[in-house]
Amino acid sequence: MTTNTITQLTDPQGFSPDPLTDLLRSGAQRLIEQAVEAELAVLLEAYASEKTDDGR
Repeated sequence: MTTNTITQLTDPQGFSPDPLTDLLRSGAQRLIEQAVEAELAVLLEAYASEKTDDGR
């Protein structure tokens, strides 16, 4: 009876043993970051002329 019941846990620091997975993950993170920055730029531009009651 040599059944292996040990489960491989993921690295807590986020590194995977698969370099392709790491490459895809980092690329996806960059794309999400760029999309968020673009959305923020559009939002800030849309409200750039808005002022508070005290002129700020």
